[in-house]
Amino acid sequence: MINRILIPFLSLLLVLHNIPCEAQLSATFYDGRCPNATTIIRNSIRRAISAERRMAASLIRLHFHDCFVQGCDASILLDETSTIQSEKTAGPNSNSVRGYEVIEAAKRDVERACPGVVSCADVLTLAARDASVAVGGPSWTVRLGRRDSTTASRSGANTDLPSPFAALDDLISAFRDKNLTPRDMVALSGAHTLGQSQCFLFRGRIYSNGTDIDAGFASTRRRQCPQSGGDSNLAPLDLVTPNSFDNNYFRNLVQRKGLLQSDQVLLSGSTADIVTQYSGSPATFAADFATAMIKMSEIQPLLGESGIIRRVCNAIN
Repeated sequence: MINRILIPFLSLLLVLHNIPCEAQLSATFYDGRCPNATTIIRNSIRRAISAERRMAASLIRLHFHDCFVQGCDASILLDETSTIQSEKTAGPNSNSVRGYEVIEAAKRDVERACPGVVSCADVLTLAARDASVAVGGPSWTVRLGRRDSTTASRSGANTDLPSPFAALDDLISAFRDKNLTPRDMVALSGAHTLGQSQCFLFRGRIYSNGTDIDAGFASTRRRQCPQSGGDSNLAPLDLVTPNSFDNNYFRNLVQRKGLLQSDQVLLSGSTADIVTQYSGSPATFAADFATAMIKMSEIQPLLGESGIIRRVCNAIN
């Protein structure tokens, strides 16, 4: 017979044994249920970037714009419905953010292998890493296990995403709100070593005749960006190698050839030394970029029983 004194203690052990562990992200999250998930997604992303190299920049930016609104929950991928105000139609995203179809294609590929297992949020996070690697950038370990949001926040996209016209203090504050340091901010801004920007986002800068812009650079950019019209005309964010991951973006800033105001302000104030360091050390930049991408990818993920696993990324199941 069990000693009566032991009964309450044993009962407590049983209760404690049944308390679920707090859900956490893990690099091995899909190893048991979908062991080929990362390979399937990587192959899909490689095909997309092989078809259009600019897509690498678009996927990294898509991931950034997702994580800064509600956390990394794939909310940016949801279409407009009677109950969802899509983030796709927010000011910073409308007619600007690209790559939705690439994420949907990768999701379809992994769904065929493992239906209902891999979240769109994880697909998007892996896609950003794979996009970096595809154009010569660093790789990093992605911890997985995010779940997908059933909501979106157009208002959050309009308020939380940093503006291309922002002052340095405002940029630092926006990143600090996401628990990212000024060094993280400068490293993540280095993603602008890839991709292009629309004329209306840099027109004011190239016609300002300011002291923080190289006159020859401004003159060259005016050829594709007139004072009126041509709002959607594109110019590379990195003058030298806009489709390859390197540190030329920071070299441009040192030469006062940053395309966006939010780029060039990094060479002022408290972040100037970081820009100078990255301009002289591509290895340091690459390492810090990988570290910052990991931190950003783990902003407020939905875990455990929170959220869902969407069957398609643009709609709720």
